[in-house]
Amino acid sequence: MNKSGKYLVWTALSILGAFALGYIALNRGEQINALWIVVASVCVYLIAYRFYGLYIARKVLAVDPTRMTPAVRHNDGLDYVPTDKKVLFGHHFAAIAGAGPLVGPVLAAQMGYLPGMIWLLAGVVLAGAVQDFMVLFVSTRRDGRSLGELVKEEMGATAGVIALVACFMIMVIILAVLAMIVVKALTHSPWGTYTVAFTIPLAIFMGIYLRYLRPGRIGEVSVIGLVFLIFAIISGGWVAQAQPGRRTLTLPACSLPGCWWGMVLLRRYCRSGCCSRRVITSLPS
Repeated sequence: MNKSGKYLVWTALSILGAFALGYIALNRGEQINALWIVVASVCVYLIAYRFYGLYIARKVLAVDPTRMTPAVRHNDGLDYVPTDKKVLFGHHFAAIAGAGPLVGPVLAAQMGYLPGMIWLLAGVVLAGAVQDFMVLFVSTRRDGRSLGELVKEEMGATAGVIALVACFMIMVIILAVLAMIVVKALTHSPWGTYTVAFTIPLAIFMGIYLRYLRPGRIGEVSVIGLVFLIFAIISGGWVAQAQPGRRTLTLPACSLPGCWWGMVLLRRYCRSGCCSRRVITSLPS
């Protein structure tokens, strides 16, 4: 596609996003199709990624695509493994879906869908994505070190220990809140419990498929995983309606935390151990 064609595409995308945002802003009351919110969000994110993200990459961080990453320089097959960018995207896309994106919109929606949507769009474009990009970039330039190790190297051992403890406490709080929310959502919900549990064998199968059966076929295994995930959501309704499934998967709140943490640990191992390890080191620097 030539330059004029690219400009035409981005212009059309901008017009579509502006129209969707205008429709949301001018619509009175809460009766609005959620598709408008999806269209507006996708347009804003694509435009921000193409222009604002490119500006940060070129002008602020001066990213060099030809520079070898730590995964290439220190490839040991364990902690440093060159990883396809599609796999890397999948890892980080799953990693950022924590308590903030889940709880924040729910709290913001109490003030109306428009304030919550603006909160999400502005937060992602101006804060969340930029912060993640900066941390990953700096870590890649420093041989894949963690945030605490970077602070220790730049500011001394005391500051490094404080940063590590702070990161640990933040993670504990986030995981505790997220676990509480998930437990409440799955309590006495056989449909949700079945769908979440279905992802465990699915993750194992995808890891084996990608590493042993069809190495490198990322698009192929992604399509297979998406199809099975849709099947899990649909079949969850069938299981919830059947008497054996409803009786087995209708769990009280007291029994869900143990099941939840077991599934998290197992899925984490399947996602990391079966495919690749420290994927952060595969980012271009």
